[in-house]
Amino acid sequence: MKTKREDIRNIAIIAHVDHGKTTLVDELLKQSGVFRQNQEVQERVMDSNDIERERGITILSKNTAVFYKDTKINIIDTPGHADFGGEVERVLKMVNGVILVVDAFEGAMPQTKFVLMKALELNLPVIVCINKIDRPEARPDEVIDEVLELFMDLDASDEQLDCPFVYASAKNGYATLSLDDEPKDMMPLFETILNYIPAPEGDPDANTQVLISTIDYNEYVGRIGVGKVDNGCLRVNQDAIMLNAHDPEKQKKVRISKLYEFDGLNKVEVKEAKIGSIVAISGIADIHIGDTICDPENPVAIPFQKISEPTISMNFIVNDSPLAGQEGKYITSRHIRDRLFKELNTDVSLRVEETDSADSFKVSGRGELHLSVLIENMRREGYEFAVSKAEVLYHTDENGKKTEPMEQAYIDVPDEFTGVVIEKLSQRKGELQNMGSISGGYTRLEFKIPSRGLIGYRGDFMTDTKGNGIINTIFCGYEPYRGDIQYRKLGSLIAFESGESVAYGLFSAQERGSLFIGPGEKVYSGMVIGQCSRGEDIELNVCKKKHLTNTRSSSADEALTLTPPRILSLEQALDFIDTDELLEVTPESLRIRKKILDPTLRKRASFKK
Repeated sequence: MKTKREDIRNIAIIAHVDHGKTTLVDELLKQSGVFRQNQEVQERVMDSNDIERERGITILSKNTAVFYKDTKINIIDTPGHADFGGEVERVLKMVNGVILVVDAFEGAMPQTKFVLMKALELNLPVIVCINKIDRPEARPDEVIDEVLELFMDLDASDEQLDCPFVYASAKNGYATLSLDDEPKDMMPLFETILNYIPAPEGDPDANTQVLISTIDYNEYVGRIGVGKVDNGCLRVNQDAIMLNAHDPEKQKKVRISKLYEFDGLNKVEVKEAKIGSIVAISGIADIHIGDTICDPENPVAIPFQKISEPTISMNFIVNDSPLAGQEGKYITSRHIRDRLFKELNTDVSLRVEETDSADSFKVSGRGELHLSVLIENMRREGYEFAVSKAEVLYHTDENGKKTEPMEQAYIDVPDEFTGVVIEKLSQRKGELQNMGSISGGYTRLEFKIPSRGLIGYRGDFMTDTKGNGIINTIFCGYEPYRGDIQYRKLGSLIAFESGESVAYGLFSAQERGSLFIGPGEKVYSGMVIGQCSRGEDIELNVCKKKHLTNTRSSSADEALTLTPPRILSLEQALDFIDTDELLEVTPESLRIRKKILDPTLRKRASFKK
């Protein structure tokens, strides 16, 4: 018989990127007494990875738990970026309700719609938290209307529409149920969670069933499966069988060697876990997302939605440039292969395939950000390799026609820049579907555009809108191929010989375009040192020194003034490279180079094309 377990609540915090999910979790942790009064706590304590902290984004969903009035609240902080949407879909299976965080100024954004749609499909009750009400330009009343409209657009039921609204400033640590209330602390939010989110249900006397929704990885114990106990009870040293709803062949006898529950930021070892508990299980080597751990007497797998397929891919190649092996610690194909396959332990939306060449691996992911985070992580760990231009993964439909992934792009730009944005996106096969003005002299444009039309566009977009535009995209399925797109109108400036760049050589080179390097940098023949101001590639000698002569004129030794070089970040470099170029990634440098370094062979290849 099903019973409710009243001393537990399981919730996920979902929102568009940068609306304050992780900061809100910080406050819930602080005010439930997880930290001592005088303990120093860093901001956004849930973002544990360096890149998450630097960029202020959450990449992996995190579990934590707080206690309020004898009730344990398990909280899952989820990512907001569309590239990590696969993370959000899965964790919603573990919870009985969600807190939808919406920025009191920005209002409902594309990712808000995506995560809310997933929650409503699973019939989860929603608490809407209007965050950042302390912002001077906050407009909470209008944002509530936007959120309710969004609920109606997504065909929410009457119960779902009747959801509670909480107003909060996570940064200042308070929440209120009405804008007129005196703000004190987070208690109104805690109370709303207890009153509105249902307690987990299950049959304590039935056979054990635990669905694994996320995978953690630890050097010492290997893979750790995290999931919710749906039925029965899970004990240490219990014998069980592992099944998977999508893979009927999979049936494996396993033993539960260690069991943990979450408490604050720590995992605490427990002997047994009852229904509704979110647990971490270690000691099972090949545990995967979507597996069900069940009783050997009556094994039944719990159904689970398929993980979204990757849409773009790039090749990770062993670095073979003249400077190879000088800066990285791990440079062989075996190192790169092991590291990529290790990434599959925790990242479910990633695919790694071996290619015809032993030195090259095809890596597919959900978007440019998804792959660039992997590249940045590997680079910091001391790996050295080269990557090719990102390309989209095409499919064929039942009529044998070629289809490609499409994106819905939502763009907010100041009114004076709408023309240039529409023009650029139309050249990239984008279709303008909607256009309306929003407050503060901004226009919102909605485009449907092939995913490949957005590759390399963000840099242009920032330049065209003088850094004032916001672009958000979301995958919306496959459609027939839209025709060829020209990525880059300007050519590259290419170094003609190997050596060190010299101011004199760079001075004459800078008249041909914008440079990516300054004096005193190592270059080699075939390396791209800048962007040409015309649509062709030009080879230059930047190692050329000035000839000393006997005669001197009064103006001969005037100082050469060099324009500061344009230093590309990892994303900008990935955007910039063309299909015949590679990006050489080492722990210390990013260099762009031609695939074929030899100028004669390169010319021959271009004639063949």
